[in-house]
Amino acid sequence: MARVALAGVGHWHAQMHLDAARAAGADVVAAWDPCAATAARFAADHGLPLQSDREALIAARPDLVVVMGRPDQVPDLALACMAAGLPIVLEKPAAASTAALEPLVEMARQTGLFVAVPLPNRCGPIWREMADLRSAGRLGPVSHAQFRIVNGPPQRYRAEGVPWVLDPAIGGGGALRNLGIHGIDAALALAGGAELAVVSACIDRHLHGEAVEEYAVVTLRAADGMIATVEAGYTFASMAAGGDFEWRVSARNAYLVDRGDTFRVATLDDGRVRDLTPIPPADRYKAFMADTLDRLAHGAAPAVGIVEYWRAMRLIDRAYEEAKA
Repeated sequence: MARVALAGVGHWHAQMHLDAARAAGADVVAAWDPCAATAARFAADHGLPLQSDREALIAARPDLVVVMGRPDQVPDLALACMAAGLPIVLEKPAAASTAALEPLVEMARQTGLFVAVPLPNRCGPIWREMADLRSAGRLGPVSHAQFRIVNGPPQRYRAEGVPWVLDPAIGGGGALRNLGIHGIDAALALAGGAELAVVSACIDRHLHGEAVEEYAVVTLRAADGMIATVEAGYTFASMAAGGDFEWRVSARNAYLVDRGDTFRVATLDDGRVRDLTPIPPADRYKAFMADTLDRLAHGAAPAVGIVEYWRAMRLIDRAYEEAKA
């Protein structure tokens, strides 16, 4: 049974990682946060051992550390875990800027340490179905794709005790950096690692009066002609979980639409439209953790590593620059 430690449990995804680790059969052996009261409350609420400081957590030698927290503090915590040779899950946003992420990228390159980045929509059903169609020679080249995540208004971050998400000096941006990273990563994955050009980028912040953008739309183009559109927002008119989610990919012989609670695939060669089993977004952290622990146990690389995350961060930097033009 894998021993998993949670570091930075004040992060709003801490509960998701706890549930995911337990669902994967792991033993969650420690909870820690720079705020002692936050750590104590989380540990007591969930029946977890409390670590008094990060040095004690590292000294306990867990099999995997989930590193979370404020992006201006996470790189130091991650580097300390990596220096001790511990495999980590690096929660996003992991740095206030792409430059601040680069020492982690360099250490991972030098040491070969396991650094998994939770971009759990990579565990969505669209990727498996595309792989199956491609292996059968039934996918064809991709023409265009759209990746959209629009969640509730920004005040939810204050309600969850993480107001720093709305401070661009700490979070490195708004909806595009926080939510759009999923779509940017998906576009890069769809391009097979090829570079993507930022054709256009627009951001808006007039609805809620925050310093960060509440909506962004970015159009990307690959050298082979593929076009991808990424939308991210804090503009869904509800504080409830969920929002407006859609992953859509159009290839020569297939059109795939993942809306979270539904997944539909149309294929041209057989004239079929199929409704396949979806993976609700709320369950994708569980799929991510199960996949991560399996890869770690078998000595495989993570599905999304720190280099892929760094590439997505760089592309977002270019989108922000284009939006200013």
